[in-house]
Amino acid sequence: MEFSFQRSYRGPLKAILLDWAGTTMDYGCYAPAVVFVQVYERKGVPISVEEARVPMGAHKKVHIRKISQLDSVRDRWFQAHGRVPEEQDVQAMFDDFVPLQMNVLADYADLIPGTLDAVADFRARGLKIGSTTGYTREMMGLLQSEAAKRGYEPDSTVCATDVPEGRPAPFMCLQNMINLQVYPPEAIVKVDDTIPGIEEGLNAGMWTIGLAKTGNEIGLNAQEIAKLGPAELKSKLERAYNRMAQAGAHFVVDGIWDVPAVLDEIAARVRRGERP
Repeated sequence: MEFSFQRSYRGPLKAILLDWAGTTMDYGCYAPAVVFVQVYERKGVPISVEEARVPMGAHKKVHIRKISQLDSVRDRWFQAHGRVPEEQDVQAMFDDFVPLQMNVLADYADLIPGTLDAVADFRARGLKIGSTTGYTREMMGLLQSEAAKRGYEPDSTVCATDVPEGRPAPFMCLQNMINLQVYPPEAIVKVDDTIPGIEEGLNAGMWTIGLAKTGNEIGLNAQEIAKLGPAELKSKLERAYNRMAQAGAHFVVDGIWDVPAVLDEIAARVRRGERP
């Protein structure tokens, strides 16, 4: 026989999984970045905000470890301590990170413009709404409370500390599938502003949308972006779009307000039998 046939899902989209900082709240993904800088300062090792942002999206302890593995940071650490950073240093910085992060989270909890309208659109489509995050459960308890005050309450929230491994592993996405009782993965869309978050959705076999403007890739809030000249903004956006596309995102848009239009295209592709 010269041909074989493959089973394909052609039903409706069933769920959408949203990241938190940089996707639905905290325009520019500032809350974690400023605290990573602080914990390294406490160890006498200055790091830039750009260095602090490199592993964004990972479990926060993993994030601290990955910063310590940057060549520039290792060199500065060696100059300050006469040795490279060790796991005990990572643990000590994570212990410092937790209370520092808890102290400032509420200051960065405002929803990104367009979030509530987008969520209303998702609900109108009959989609269940899940979420994934590199924050711990303790941190998310505070953020969920702040988000609820502002009118946003997803149906499921899974933290990196709830599963065996955080991003880019797919486990938070898969746990959301269980919590929401939805399948197959090609009926689900993952939305994120970080490269590890995009890889998380891809590894889970889901349609994946990258957000280039509101999150970690540009790393500026709305007021700071408004002050950029047209050429500089274009350059920053092109870089963010290219990085997310190269990471494998099926679609890249500016912010969550652009996601509903993309869902129409994804739904059409699913009806044709296409898969992520």
